Amino acid sequence: MTSFAPDSIVLNRKLPLWYQVSQSLRASILGRSPEAPLRLPTEERLAEHYGVSVLTMRQALKELEDEGLISRHRRRGTFIEPGARRGAPVRLLGSVDAIVAQQSGMMTELLDHGRVPVPAGLAEYFPDLAEVAAYHRLRSDEKTGEPTNHAVNHVRPELAEGIDPDDLVRWPMTKVLRDVVKADISRITDTVEARLADPETARLLDVPLLSPILHYTGVTYDSGGRVLDVAVIHYRGDRFSFTVTLDA
Repeated sequence: MTSFAPDSIVLNRKLPLWYQVSQSLRASILGRSPEAPLRLPTEERLAEHYGVSVLTMRQALKELEDEGLISRHRRRGTFIEPGARRGAPVRLLGSVDAIVAQQSGMMTELLDHGRVPVPAGLAEYFPDLAEVAAYHRLRSDEKTGEPTNHAVNHVRPELAEGIDPDDLVRWPMTKVLRDVVKADISRITDTVEARLADPETARLLDVPLLSPILHYTGVTYDSGGRVLDVAVIHYRGDRFSFTVTLDA
């Protein structure tokens, strides 16, 4: 069987190799012609094609598998899902310092915090836990006092023991986890989607019901791949845009 032929890529050493490879292969899959084969080359051949290790290639393929673009079958190989669509969210990576900077600079009110059952929509991130510590915060413009975004962080309970709620009024959760709790932060993945404000979000952000908002999910991992924190943030669509700058 003929295998699908992905595009080539010039790797940038400033970003994780697995991430660059996954996004390049993702673009090749979504831009393929209808008659292109669905079967991918082996991990070894793909690793050789991209000039990376098999381990890096395996991590890139897992990202695409988690997104539902490919499926992997023992002894049969890896295949593109025929129903893969362009509408799947793109995950963007940046440095931890960049993310801290993006989260800073607004007036913050801690609305509530405490232990809660793991939300059904986040169960995949915390398969070993029944509860997480949840922190609800409302951020506002320092000059006008106008609400700009509502954030809920879901943190592993053992890490929450080292969090002083007052610190979350002064600093972003990422900074508190890294600099105060001394958590082992290895990477953060960001997903941004366009949504319409539900009644609770509309009330908190002081916008009409069904107003456009940006729905952000940030997942923080340690070096072992374990999830430390999942942040769900709703940004007012009339106050924020999402811009990505790519270096050549």
